[in-house]
Amino acid sequence: MSSQETEQEHAPAQRRSKITPERAQELYTAVLDMLRESGYESLTMEGVASRSRCGKSTLYRQWGSKPELVVAALHGTRRGALRKIDTGSLAGDLLEAARAIGEGSRRDTPLMLALSHAALQNPELLCALRESLILPELAAIDALVRRGVERGEVAADNPAAEFVPAQLLGVMRARPMLTGAYADETYLVRFVVGAVLPALGLDAPASGS
Repeated sequence: MSSQETEQEHAPAQRRSKITPERAQELYTAVLDMLRESGYESLTMEGVASRSRCGKSTLYRQWGSKPELVVAALHGTRRGALRKIDTGSLAGDLLEAARAIGEGSRRDTPLMLALSHAALQNPELLCALRESLILPELAAIDALVRRGVERGEVAADNPAAEFVPAQLLGVMRARPMLTGAYADETYLVRFVVGAVLPALGLDAPASGS
């Protein structure tokens, strides 16, 4: 990165809202794709401008710096698929959550790995990573478990209940490092059936076995 670009990244900029929501989504997609491909350190505003066919001055005017653009991309691409899950049973919900997380593992895992190191050096980026990718999914899985407790499917004092979010999200991130393969839908469904449901005292539905 040139010294001129470094100075620009940290220079205050007057923001103008000239980018449409649709165009912003295109830019966010380009940013996240580049992060997955090359990592945070290799990402530059010039590279984003070239990839998205947008003027670099427009990016600086709208977002001011690379960290701010990445934060905006994380916040602007929230999906919240796990919050929509409600099959009527905890076992069914967890299997659907496994499928949803597995479906996105090729997209989300590289992004989290690309941002993890940089986020530890940048509190704003770390906050955005947790708020956009981690906390919403933790809260959604907690809500599934809580509903199961309220329905009487799982005892409120079951010691395994609090670890369900960490199990599902942790194995998604860890499997590529352990085996070189993503935690896809098939793997995560097997993981839920073989490890998560037994710990909760639940049987898998016939269709999820």
